[in-house]
Amino acid sequence: MDEEMLADQRQLVELIEDEGWDVTDLEISAYDSPWADEDDPEATVTITARKPYETDEGDESNGEGDDENPFRLK
Repeated sequence: MDEEMLADQRQLVELIEDEGWDVTDLEISAYDSPWADEDDPEATVTITARKPYETDEGDESNGEGDDENPFRLK
């Protein structure tokens, strides 16, 4: 794998982490494009990241105010 591809991947991870995301999975695939006549390889980077968001106390969106939920333990 080309060092330039790996450097680009690291830069993408740094940008995502700088925005407060936690990278949980990372995959890079290098290949020769079947659509281009050039011999230059291409890469695809797949990044999975998570970022928790705080909710306000008593906010309906967090499900605490939903007493009709049949899956909630009481």
